[in-house]
Amino acid sequence: MSSILNKLIAVVGEDYASNRQEELFTYSKDLGTAPPQWPEYVVAPKTDKEIQKIVLLANEEKVPIVPLGGGMTLAGLALPLKGGIIIDLKRLDKIIEVNPESRYMVVEAGISNGKVTAHLHNHYPRLMHSEPGAPPAATIGGNLAIHGQGDLAHPYGFNSDMVNGMEVILPTGEMIQLGSCAVGSGWYSMQPLPDLKFFSGWNGTTGIITKVSLKLFPNKKFRDNDLFVVENEELVPEILYELTHLGMTEDLISSSAAIPPLMNKLHHISINIAGDYEEEIEFKRHMVFDVALSKFIRSGTGGIGNLAGEWPRPQVSKSSDWKKGGGFEYVGAIIPVSLYPECYRQGARISEQHDIPYTILGRVIGCSHAMMFSWSYAFNRADEETVKHARQALHETDDLVMNLNGTIWKPAVYGQRLMMDRMNKNTLELMGKIKTLLDPNGIMNPGNWEVNR
Repeated sequence: MSSILNKLIAVVGEDYASNRQEELFTYSKDLGTAPPQWPEYVVAPKTDKEIQKIVLLANEEKVPIVPLGGGMTLAGLALPLKGGIIIDLKRLDKIIEVNPESRYMVVEAGISNGKVTAHLHNHYPRLMHSEPGAPPAATIGGNLAIHGQGDLAHPYGFNSDMVNGMEVILPTGEMIQLGSCAVGSGWYSMQPLPDLKFFSGWNGTTGIITKVSLKLFPNKKFRDNDLFVVENEELVPEILYELTHLGMTEDLISSSAAIPPLMNKLHHISINIAGDYEEEIEFKRHMVFDVALSKFIRSGTGGIGNLAGEWPRPQVSKSSDWKKGGGFEYVGAIIPVSLYPECYRQGARISEQHDIPYTILGRVIGCSHAMMFSWSYAFNRADEETVKHARQALHETDDLVMNLNGTIWKPAVYGQRLMMDRMNKNTLELMGKIKTLLDPNGIMNPGNWEVNR
């Protein structure tokens, strides 16, 4: 095994390859409830050429490899379930190109969302990308690998819909390009070429994303984040429908939580409005509250949450303090907006059964085409009993999602198996054929999406 370490060092240098226990420990855990899974090696390449060499070495030695971005999924998706080599991609962090006229930028996939946001803010203040509701260290490639969504989900969709091109290293070491860049025409579009996007949503089991062309969008001069509050959860889908039909909002999130008390059993709809002129903001606020939501205000079933200062967007990560010890994990579901009331009720019930203060959030994707709904469960990292309860709550919630005919977002292994058990037989077989074709030696993040288990 030491010969593999020597070969890795020959690729990336002695400072960026290791099998030391204290460093492997760092990569054996993520922030969720998954038990530790130890790699045998960790390597941090700087270039796509180095990644190719590592992948070829892994094929030669039949050693598993697990690509790692920011490690923020919480669901154990980048843990080495079968050992092997963790490929830490965070050194692939270059900004290659920004094309303001065509509104796209090309970056290496290991770059953090925080670095992208800062670069645009400093050099292209009229442009923005869809930043996920995650810590700034979350990487662009990692977010795409799980079909991430961000603050432009309404009206533009998933972040994986906001891609003009990709460069990917296949499990056998070949490098491919997808989109207009594949024919040397620049990084401006994925269409009209044949769709070969076998990499978003696969959790790093079909290849390693190394470069991405991100769509950029107008970054308006003024922003106003308002709050609309209702007590009856049954009204939330109708309110969101009216707001998306109006077409003047940039981001819509509905949330409820047992803590703090002002949120308990109430539903706070965060309405983000943006504009280049103060008059534009005032007009949009008028249309939102005096027109679209007026019937709820007149009937007394809803009201404006008028607090001093700007109301912060819901921060689910704060729920990690509910049980002390700084731990939380959540189940995400992609569901119809109409399911919000039942998701809220059932999630609160599961939380109560496990003595966890409930925390729920739903973000509109598209023009009310779907919703990313999440149930968050806090635990104390130093108290195994609370970890056990959180893990059980997560599994029960995965079951709930499937019973509601939803789909589990970024599912851990338990959720993956639930979905594969219900999946159309021919679809499942096609997934197996794709994986076998792309990864004949089965080295890419084994344990995830194991179709042929």
